[in-house]
Amino acid sequence: MNTAFDNALNQINRAAELANIDAQVLAKLLVPMNEVKIDIPVTMDDGSEKTFEGFRVQHNNWRGPFKGGIRYHQQVDIHEVKALATWMTFKCAVAGIPMGGGKGGVLVNPKELSVTELEKLTRGWARGMKDVIGPEIDVPAPDVNTSPREMAWIADEFGHPAVVTGKPIEAGGSAGRGAATATGGYYVLDTLIDRLHLEPEMRSAVIQGFGNAGRIMATLLHRHGWKIIAVSDSRGGIYNPLGLDVEALEAHKDATRTVQDFEGAENISNEELLELECGLLVPAALENQITKENAASIKARVILELANGPTTPEADDILRERGIEVIPDILANSGGVTVSYYEWDQNMKGEVWTEEQVDDKLRKAMTEAADAVWEQKEKYNTDFRRAAFVLALERLQESAPKE
Repeated sequence: MNTAFDNALNQINRAAELANIDAQVLAKLLVPMNEVKIDIPVTMDDGSEKTFEGFRVQHNNWRGPFKGGIRYHQQVDIHEVKALATWMTFKCAVAGIPMGGGKGGVLVNPKELSVTELEKLTRGWARGMKDVIGPEIDVPAPDVNTSPREMAWIADEFGHPAVVTGKPIEAGGSAGRGAATATGGYYVLDTLIDRLHLEPEMRSAVIQGFGNAGRIMATLLHRHGWKIIAVSDSRGGIYNPLGLDVEALEAHKDATRTVQDFEGAENISNEELLELECGLLVPAALENQITKENAASIKARVILELANGPTTPEADDILRERGIEVIPDILANSGGVTVSYYEWDQNMKGEVWTEEQVDDKLRKAMTEAADAVWEQKEKYNTDFRRAAFVLALERLQESAPKE
C-alpha cells in the first residue's frame, strides 16, 4: 500500500493537472523545506540518563509560519509525518489563514514516563528546537499523546506564549479551541448541504471514531436533527437504525471507556460500520480507512473527513464513479488549525477573544472556504478534493517567492 506521503503527493499532482500551476512551484511543494532531528538527553527519576530522538518536518512557509502538531509516539513513521506536514500547508491555504505546514514529535512511549520525566523531555525538545521554532518561524500544537499541558511547558521554556497553540486558557489558550475541528466541519457541511441534496429524510449519520472530534460532531449533528445510527471507537462499533441517544452514549463511553455494549444497540466491527447505508459517513479516526478494497461497498451519500487522510486516491476514484461526494480533510477538518491561528493572533496582539467572537470568526471562515472550494468544483467540473487542492495550489502560487 502507498504511504500517507505518497497519497499526499498523488493528491497534489492530480489537482495540478487541472490548474495552471508553474512547474517550479509544483516541484517545490512536493518536497518539505526542512527536516530537523535532535537528541534530547533526559535524567530519569532513577538517576539514569536516557536520550530520546526529537524531530520536526517543516513543509512550506510561503503564506506564513510553519504550523502543526507535536506527537509523542514509539512508532513515528517519517512518511506519515511528512504527509501531515504537507496536508497542513494545503489546509491552511484552503482555510485562508496566513500559515504554512509542519509536524514533529519525539520517539517515545509517554505512558512509560512519569510527569516529571515528560516535563524534562518536553522542555528538552523546546531547548533543542530553539532556533527551529518561534512565533514568526514555526508554531507547534498538540497532537497524538500531547496536550495543553505540554504546550504550556514549551511556551514557558521558550518565554513567549505565541510559540505554540493549544495551550490551557490560563496560559494564553483560546476559547473554543477544543471543539473547533468538529464545529468547523459542521459549518462546512451546513454551508454545502443544500448543494449536496441531502434532504431532511436522508439525514442519518455514521461516525467512525468517538474521540474529541467524532464525539462533538455526533452532538452537533444530533442537536440539528440528524439521526446518529452508528458510531465506533478503537474497540469496535455500535449500530441502531432507529438512532442512538447521544447523551446516554457519552455517559456510557465515560463509564466503560468504549461505545460497545451500549443498551439498545448492536455491536459491529469498524469494517461493517463503514459499509452501512446512511446519508453521511464521518471518518474521524485514522488514515487509510476507505481504500480500493472497500470503496465499492460504501453506501453513504456523502463522506465528511474529520480525520487526516482517511480516503486513498484509488478509493476517491471509485467513490466518484459511484456518485458519492467526499468533502476532504483539508477543508472539512480545517476548523482546528483556524482556531489555532486565532490563538496565535490573540497572543501576538495581546488580546483575549470571547468564545462567541471565536465562533463567529470560525463560522465565517469555514463558510467562505466551503464556498471557494465549491466554486472550483464547478469551474473545473471535478470532485471536492481536487477542487480544494486546486484552490490551495493557486493561493500558494500567489505567495511563492518570485525568482
